[in-house]
Amino acid sequence: MSSDTPANTLAIPCTGFAGARKIASGSLADVALALNPLAETAKDPLLIFADDTGTVLDIDLRGSTADMLYRLTRYQAPQPPQPPAAAKPRGRPKLGVIAREVTLLPRHWDWLAAQPGGASQALRRLVDQARKADGGQTARRLAHERAYRVMAALAGDYPGFEDAARALFADDIDALARAAAPWPQDVRDYAVKLAQPQEQPQDQSRE
Repeated sequence: MSSDTPANTLAIPCTGFAGARKIASGSLADVALALNPLAETAKDPLLIFADDTGTVLDIDLRGSTADMLYRLTRYQAPQPPQPPAAAKPRGRPKLGVIAREVTLLPRHWDWLAAQPGGASQALRRLVDQARKADGGQTARRLAHERAYRVMAALAGDYPGFEDAARALFADDIDALARAAAPWPQDVRDYAVKLAQPQEQPQDQSRE
C-alpha cells in the first residue's frame, strides 16, 4: 500500500453487499477485494458500509484488481470536521491527551481556571462525569443512526420498513426484528446487529 494512505482507513471495519446479499465483512481492503470481481457483472448495486457509522463508502470497484487496489490506496474515508490544530503546549506531555480547540464564554473560562488542576483537568473531569451519567444514551443514539442509514439504503422499499424504523428509534430491538422478518436475511441480520449499542472504549488516559 502507498505510504500516503492512512493505515486506519484501509482497516475500517466494513460490510459489503451486492443488492440484498452480504458478500463479505472485515477490513475495507478485504471487503473491496471481495467485491472487485463482481464490479463488472453484478446486476445489483455493490455497496460498502462502514460498520461503526452505517455510512456508505464511495469506493470505485471497477477495473482490474491492481487498478482497484491503486485507487483504494489513495482513498480517504469521510472524516468529521476537525478544528485547527492547537499550538503544542509547553511542559510534560500527557499520555493519551489530544489538543483541540474549545470555545467558551469568559465566565466559563474564569470558572475552569479556578478549578483544581486548571481548565484542562476540570474539563476532563466534567466529561467523565457526563459519560458516567449518560446511561448509554449516546451509544444507543449512535446505534439507531447507523442502523437507520443501512436500512434506508438496503430496505427502504421492503414491507415493514416504517414499522421497523419506529421500532428502531423506540429502542425496541425485538420489534425491529419482527418488523424486518420479511426482509432478506442478510439485510435483516445486519440492521439488527448495527442497532445494538457498542460498548464505549475504556479511558486509557491519565492525568
